[in-house]
Amino acid sequence: MSGSDDKLSKRYEQRQENKRRESLVVSEDDAPIPDAPVEQARSEGQPGRNDPCSCGSGKKFKKCCGKAS
Repeated sequence: MSGSDDKLSKRYEQRQENKRRESLVVSEDDAPIPDAPVEQARSEGQPGRNDPCSCGSGKKFKKCCGKAS
């Protein structure tokens, strides 16, 4: 039985190594990895209650997306 266990464990290790190698492969179509951390975009501030909604509905913010606030 130990001979078949060795074959199974070697096969398992080979599969794990293949998976690890596949994860390291980068294709030419992938986006380049930035060297510096990317800063998240931030809004300039909260809209006022009577400002038009930024979603483009034409309604006031308080009647559209501001209802949940």
